[in-house]
Amino acid sequence: MPTTFRTTGQHGYGIKFSPFFPNRLACATSQNYGIAGKGSLYILEETPSGLLQSVSISSWNDGLYDVTWSELNSNIIVTGSGDGSVQIWDTVDHEHPVAVLKDHNKEVYSVDWSQTRDEQLLLTASWDKTVKLWDPQTTVLLNTFIGHTSVVYCCVWAPALKRTFASVSGDGTLRVWSTQNPAQPNVTIPAHDSEILSCDWCKYDENIMVTGATDGQIRGWDLRLTRQPLFQLTGHTYAVRRVKFSPHVESLLASVSYDFSTRLWNWKVSPSALHIMENHTEFVYGLDFNAHVNNQLVDCGWDELIQMYRLPLPPNT
Repeated sequence: MPTTFRTTGQHGYGIKFSPFFPNRLACATSQNYGIAGKGSLYILEETPSGLLQSVSISSWNDGLYDVTWSELNSNIIVTGSGDGSVQIWDTVDHEHPVAVLKDHNKEVYSVDWSQTRDEQLLLTASWDKTVKLWDPQTTVLLNTFIGHTSVVYCCVWAPALKRTFASVSGDGTLRVWSTQNPAQPNVTIPAHDSEILSCDWCKYDENIMVTGATDGQIRGWDLRLTRQPLFQLTGHTYAVRRVKFSPHVESLLASVSYDFSTRLWNWKVSPSALHIMENHTEFVYGLDFNAHVNNQLVDCGWDELIQMYRLPLPPNT
């Protein structure tokens, strides 16, 4: 059975484990299904007995849609909001953000802090069809990436390649960018015939990515050969809201969907899910693996529930 925490009155959108502490995580939430009202940032910790408890709750005057931790400072967290702003929070003094970044003119749906240790950069993606690059330490806007023709739902840094990131959009494309060339992407893949809501990089192969879309499909891509998917995983009956590669097993990944389920997959073994968790009664939005704990993952949804799982790895992984 999963460990459960209720964000009463707040609907879950994004969730992330801390890169510094194995028992700490952050969740971005919104009132009224993100349509109106405030947002809250929850900092949670897993107790020695295995329960989830709230450490702090920070409020913003609009819904919060995504969250990412700093890779430089264990107390710094970034959220993206429905009012087009980006908040930088310090968990030591969580009453108000230490900085607010403003340049998007529509909802910020994705935020991601760079993964390579020798650069500290922040990406934000918005319904205004752009991705923006920031220096989170100086709060300076460095560049705006224009090219998507619809809402940009997700942006994510390459874990091993410097100054490289990917974005996906309602225009059905997966695009790979260099921060040194904002004028056009290095790669554009027409990955789905529907809106793409999420993407992620394989943590062990810099050429492999995965996308999840409103058609219910999960597709893998080899960036060296993009004419057809490397793999396709089927089973979700509604839109795939988020996909994540495991930090521990190269071919393992997880997904969450509007079909109320969370699924674990091994694309090298089967196009069908290894595990199907159906513990939510509403859309499941947020998803993350714990980099410190093998095969621990967490999700959050519109039913005001955070569910944390520890799944046994099957022998064929």
